[in-house]
Amino acid sequence: MAESKELQQIVERAVAHVFERQLPKLQAELVERVLAELPAAQSAAGVATAPGSGSSSLVQAISSVHAGTTQKEILRALLDAGSAFADRVALFVVKAGAASGWQGRGFGEDDVVKDFVLDMSAGPIAHAYQNRVVAPANIIEMDPRFVQQFGSPENEQILVLPLVLKEKVAALLYADGGADGRLDVSSLEVLVIAASSWLEVASLRKQVQQAQMQAMDIPPVERTPAPPVQSVPAFSDPFASHAPKHIEKPAPAAEPEPAEVVEVAHAASPGAAASAPAAATDPFAGLSAEDADTHRKAQRFARLLVDEIKLYNQAKVNEGRRNKDLYDRLKEDIDKSRSTFQKRYGNTAAATGDYFQKEVVRSLAEDDLAVMGANFKK
Repeated sequence: MAESKELQQIVERAVAHVFERQLPKLQAELVERVLAELPAAQSAAGVATAPGSGSSSLVQAISSVHAGTTQKEILRALLDAGSAFADRVALFVVKAGAASGWQGRGFGEDDVVKDFVLDMSAGPIAHAYQNRVVAPANIIEMDPRFVQQFGSPENEQILVLPLVLKEKVAALLYADGGADGRLDVSSLEVLVIAASSWLEVASLRKQVQQAQMQAMDIPPVERTPAPPVQSVPAFSDPFASHAPKHIEKPAPAAEPEPAEVVEVAHAASPGAAASAPAAATDPFAGLSAEDADTHRKAQRFARLLVDEIKLYNQAKVNEGRRNKDLYDRLKEDIDKSRSTFQKRYGNTAAATGDYFQKEVVRSLAEDDLAVMGANFKK
């Protein structure tokens, strides 16, 4: 009971740090960016700005996105909020190199763009996707099929914005001024950045919750047998339920989709690596059931501890990897977590596995021992 309570406290601290420290800072930085860049960007782009729009309305829009608790809620909020800065907005999901319509606002029905496939080979669509930058353009540069089906904005100005999740474009947001010319480039850009960040945070929260259940050995809910499905990715695809008609179901060995981009050191499924190949290469096959269970719990606990370090110190982790002094930068956190691990498993059958040390090298140093620095003792 005491061990379960201690583990719960560790997970609660991780969640608290994510939402109490990182998110307010993110919101402040976004507001500062709007105030600093909004006038210059509007002038440079030469695009009309909606009357009455400004930093206060943008903060409200970002707050509405941050009010979403699920990925679909966040994406719908992005479209709803985006319609305050453009007459027409539409989200196109990028999968297997194709951009397919998901939902829109200002086109009549929200689903009117669903399954419409954009031409990714040229124009602002290709520019935004390939360079991961905002692409202002004239409607004449847009996919002719799109113009034929949905019409042109009155002032002919359009905007394509990439929704980037861990350096991969998961979706493209199309926006134009429609009949009234309302198109605020800078506000839409910042809104998309805010949505991308919040999607990653929502994924982190879900992964921490899953890690808590795994580490505390909470049994899964009994369900009736179902057909095999694809394994859960590191980032839950926000468009998983959207199955465009033009895209065939991927083969079992297909590479991960672009939306699978958030990494929290296997927090999404801590036991997957041990359980999936168990039938063929179980490393604990020669142990008793009790000892094997202890080893597996120790592995999961080590991963959770290292995940916690990464959540709190993402900047230090990146700097330590670049400068190859990771241990010096994270010494206090690593030593404290090692002590916690030893307290729980140092006198058990799992003590010989040295799981915490291995997890530090695997997850923090990405299996490059030199990254830890000279003061790290193997």
